Amino acid sequence: MAKKYWLMKSEPDAYSIDDFKGDKTTYWDGIRNYQARNFMMKDMQVGDEFIFYHSNAKPPGAAGVGVISKAAEPDPTQFDKKSKYFDEKSKTDNPRWHCVTCKFKSKFKTFIPLPELKEMKPLKNMMLLQKGTRLSIQPVSAKEFEHIVKLGQAQ
Repeated sequence: MAKKYWLMKSEPDAYSIDDFKGDKTTYWDGIRNYQARNFMMKDMQVGDEFIFYHSNAKPPGAAGVGVISKAAEPDPTQFDKKSKYFDEKSKTDNPRWHCVTCKFKSKFKTFIPLPELKEMKPLKNMMLLQKGTRLSIQPVSAKEFEHIVKLGQAQ
């Protein structure tokens, strides 16, 4: 199958690009939206790459690149009663939520704020830039991905 590209959002005060760089790998856990979960379960594959995007920040924007390093598996936070992502309706024999494992690839030399992304013609159809789109995981085209990576001059 052909490599796919994604944009994955994280709030920098919860988990930033610097946290990701330090950890080197992480579960992309805590996703509680069915469409985003389905992207991880059905569409993402090992080797896919993603833009690490700081959301709910001032300003939000593209911060770096990661790689899917392990296919989706049950999200352990759904079973942890101490986790804010605990889901009492999810059962170990039929888990409701899944997550992929991600590997850090690079931090952009230049953070690309959302207002700049909105002004770029090659990105005009990007899901992130459409009104009302709030998904924390979304597909991007190879051209959109390459354009953003080039702008960020990944290290």
